Order: sequence, then C-alpha cells, then structure tokens
Amino acid sequence: MKIKSAEFVISNSDVSKCPASQLPEYAFIGRSNVGKSSLINMLTHRKDLAKTSGRPGKTQLINHFLINNSWHLVDLPGYGYARVSKSAKKTFQKFITAYFEKREQMLCAFVLIDSRHEPQKIDLEFMEWLGEHHIPFCIIFTKTDKLKPGALQRNINNYQGKMLETWTEMPQYFVTSSSNGTGRDEVLDFIQSINDGILPKE
Repeated sequence: MKIKSAEFVISNSDVSKCPASQLPEYAFIGRSNVGKSSLINMLTHRKDLAKTSGRPGKTQLINHFLINNSWHLVDLPGYGYARVSKSAKKTFQKFITAYFEKREQMLCAFVLIDSRHEPQKIDLEFMEWLGEHHIPFCIIFTKTDKLKPGALQRNINNYQGKMLETWTEMPQYFVTSSSNGTGRDEVLDFIQSINDGILPKE
C-alpha cells in the first residue's frame, strides 16, 4: 500500500463523537512509551502526524486520522505507567473499552509490544480481554532495531510460549522498527488485504 494522504480528523473521549462514516478503522494501542506515535509516523511517512513525547501517557484521547481518503487509523491512549491520576486512568479505560465495544468499523486492533522486554502482565491481560470480547487483533513488536537478531527471536519465542499457555495459537504478529522502517510494508499490506475485501476498487 502506498500512503498518498494522511490527515488528522478529530480527537475526543466520547465514542459517540467519532467520525460517522462507515470507513474501516484500524486501532493502535499499547503500553505507554511503547513507541506508538513514532510507529504511526513511520507507517504514514509523516514526521509529525502523531505527536511524540519523551513523557509516557502523552496520548489521552481517541485520535482519528484519515488515510488515502479510504480508511481511518486510530491512535488510542496508552495503558499503564502513564503519569496521570487514578481517576484519569479509569476515564481512559472507560472510553477505550467503549471504543472497542461500540465501533463496528474497527476491523483490527494492533497491540504494540516493546520487543526488548519479557512478556508483561498488563499486555497479556489486555489481549486476553480482546479475545474474550471477540475483537480481532494482531501484535506489533516495536523497537526491534535495539536488539541483535538472536536476542529478538528469543524474546519473540518467549512471548509466544507465554501466550500459548492460554491461547490455542499465536496471533499474527509483525516485527517493526520506527528508526529504520522495518515492518512498514508488511503492516500496510495486511491492512490493504482487509480493505481489498470490503472497499470498491479504485
């Protein structure tokens, strides 16, 4: 897929105010500081489409971006470790849950995982919640340029082993790096393959 256009549409914390169009949506979510904004900018070839910050928890709203005038990329707040109050975290959880439960246009969620770390309980629990609610998702391993190939594969194998304790199979996953563009074509081609089945040909 070639990204011809990428533009910001709306930010809000009320799912009822999300775009009324029936265009397909793909949501990106992960722990705070997992590199979500950098990944979105890498995928769209835009340096400042999603705001990056050294402070975890910067994204605090549901952010819609219109891609190629044909689908929405949705940037959701990160979970865990955000330097916000407990009440704010509950608010995030509430509208994130509402988004996934109510947005029928959302065809796949991409759960971002920092490839440098051991499997984290908060990530596993979130993916379990998605599975229990029959919400389709894939995994995106981020920051893979920070590891040597052998270490990266060991970490992915560890994650796979942990997930197979409760899952019958490992969800589809992508290996990415926002620094060197690894995985960009694979993620976009996956989205294109879904869109091809539902959108009219140009």
